[in-house]
Amino acid sequence: MQQKLKGARFRWINETLYTTTGTKAYDMMRNDPKIFEEYHQGFISQVEKWPVNPVDVFIKQLEASKKRLVVADMGCGEAKLAATVSKQHKVHSFDLVAYNKYITACNIAKVPLKNGVVDVVVFCLALMGTDFIEFIREANRILRTGGELKIAEVISRISDIGAFICELEKQGFKLARKDTSNKMFAVFQLTKVGEAPSSLINDTKDLLKPCIYKRR
Repeated sequence: MQQKLKGARFRWINETLYTTTGTKAYDMMRNDPKIFEEYHQGFISQVEKWPVNPVDVFIKQLEASKKRLVVADMGCGEAKLAATVSKQHKVHSFDLVAYNKYITACNIAKVPLKNGVVDVVVFCLALMGTDFIEFIREANRILRTGGELKIAEVISRISDIGAFICELEKQGFKLARKDTSNKMFAVFQLTKVGEAPSSLINDTKDLLKPCIYKRR
C-alpha cells in the first residue's frame, strides 16, 4: 500500500512538472522542498530500469576531454555529473532545489551566470516545462560562441525529431550530431553559432510531449 501511495505521489509530481512553466515549478519547490526529494526518488527508480543512464553518456564524454571546461548542468537532479567530473572541469549545477553542495537552486530559464562564460551546457532529461524553449535560450546566453549544447531526452516525448532540431537551430545552434539508437532516449549535440532571436515567433510547447506515466 505504501509503495502504491509513493507511486501515485510521484506520478502527480511528474505530471505537474511536465505541464507547467519553469517559474511555477520553482515556486512549488520553494514552498515545499520535500517534493523535490520525492520526485527524484521516483525518477531514480525509473531510470535504474534502463540499460543506460544518459547522464553516464555525458560523463564519459567530459572525462575524455583533455581541456578543462566550464560546464553548466541544467536540471541536474542530484548533480551526479558534478560529483564525478568536478576535479577535471568547472561544473555549475542548477535545479529547482539545492539538494546538495553542488547545486544552485533556481529556475533554469534564469541562471546566475554572465553571458558567454560556459563551454558546455547539458540538459539530461531536463526539458520538462511547457516553456522548455526558454531553457534553450538561456543556454545560448551563457554559452560562448562555438560552445556545445548537449541534450538527452526521452525519445517518446519528441513528436517530430526534425522539427525539434529545426527549432533548436532557430535559437542560435547548429546540429553537430544526433543519436537515436537507444530505445529509451535520444542524444543531440549542437554548437552555438549565433545569438538567439530577441523573441519567440512560434508556440513550441507541442514539440515535446509531457512524459506522463500510466495510472494503475
